[in-house]
Amino acid sequence: MTDLTSLSATTLATRLANGETTAVEVMTAHLDRIDAVNPAVNAIIELQPRADLLAEAKAADAAPRKGWLHGLPFAVKNLVDVQGLPTTSGSPIFAGYVAPKDDLLAARLRAAGAIFIGKTNTPEFGLGSHSFNPVHGTTLNPYDLTRTAGGSSGGAAAALAARLVPVADGSDTMGSLRNPAAFCNIYGFRPSFGLIPGDPVGETFLNQISTEGPMARNVEDIARLLQVMAGPEPGFPHFRPTEPFADDLDTDPKGARIGWLADWGGAYPMEPGILALCESALGTFTALGAHVEPVAPPMPATQLWDSWMALRGFANAGTKAALYNDPKTRALLKPEMIWEIERGMALTAAEVWTASVIRSQWFATLATLFETYDALVLPAAQVWPFPADWRYPETINGQPMDTYHRWMEVVIPPSLVGLPALAIPAGFGANGLPMGMQLFGPRGADRAILRLGQAYHRATDWPERRPPGL
Repeated sequence: MTDLTSLSATTLATRLANGETTAVEVMTAHLDRIDAVNPAVNAIIELQPRADLLAEAKAADAAPRKGWLHGLPFAVKNLVDVQGLPTTSGSPIFAGYVAPKDDLLAARLRAAGAIFIGKTNTPEFGLGSHSFNPVHGTTLNPYDLTRTAGGSSGGAAAALAARLVPVADGSDTMGSLRNPAAFCNIYGFRPSFGLIPGDPVGETFLNQISTEGPMARNVEDIARLLQVMAGPEPGFPHFRPTEPFADDLDTDPKGARIGWLADWGGAYPMEPGILALCESALGTFTALGAHVEPVAPPMPATQLWDSWMALRGFANAGTKAALYNDPKTRALLKPEMIWEIERGMALTAAEVWTASVIRSQWFATLATLFETYDALVLPAAQVWPFPADWRYPETINGQPMDTYHRWMEVVIPPSLVGLPALAIPAGFGANGLPMGMQLFGPRGADRAILRLGQAYHRATDWPERRPPGL
């Protein structure tokens, strides 16, 4: 009998639509898998009662199909409100909070037929690429239970790798989709900014660095979930038009021009073996007929970092100021959040302006570069999955990291200007740990990047190499 948890979301959706299996069978298989594996991994939190979920699955079997996710179990990242489920954001400030209504993303997933089984774990408020917090504990890497799964979408990445869910949502500011995807041997897609709109509340014009995105074990599932998550929201000022992302996904990459940025001329320190593994993986594109060549650093990495730090601090100070200003809630904030807020509050208007000018220059530089290249590639991480009892890597090859997130600086080039970036598995190092690359293109080239990713996946399918012992 086929193990339903081993099937892709696309295959499960097709079988459900054709009556080859039932939502009750799919739900039962995944809940059994969660019962067996999740205690070791801690990827799924706030799991809802089995009886309630099976009742929802039975109702889905009896109802007309709503959409692509109809009858599929879905665990939403614990930064997104789902009506009736807790949303703690990993913070003791919100322990016990139950969402009164769906956020926009959850509403779209629900409308497509998803059955919400619980949440996926994150670091507190999504800060840092290591999913630990004082409310729900630490998510571990399915490929090595002594190591981190990354973050902030670490719970989603680990749940996918461990076959606890068929598909997942994530979000990405600095690299929260791409870093855990690399650490857990799956795919994660940061779409062009605005393709998946945010809720039209609070500040929606100035901060253009964070977005939600799909995660999966193959590119077709990424494309189909993106179709569910994307689409205009009248109150969101930056939304982009959608495309049929999953249509004609299988295309020939022959002749595609791909630029390899490596370690940015030595600006990004890398642990041994990462660059060599990525260069080997790039050989897949060469074998498929693409032209891959090295690219010199297009702009000083220090400028991108300075711009990023100012704009990130500006955003965090704005969104979390109320928690900081109240002494009771400030006492419960993690040190990294306090550091982010205080740094943002110290910024002058001139410093924010200068940061945005650098960002604008970087966007224009890339526009010229993309006249030559269809896509650019960087490693998706600078370190291998590190020990889970670390707070963050303090050095790389003996070089001290001057912030809690400097060790993941390599993800900034696409994030700073809102480009579509697909994290693709690059394989495994001599240490047995996964690593990945980020394949990115001009804003709006989401479909083209997914097509390149699909060709690569067809030739490699690294996620089929499952975690040992699970």
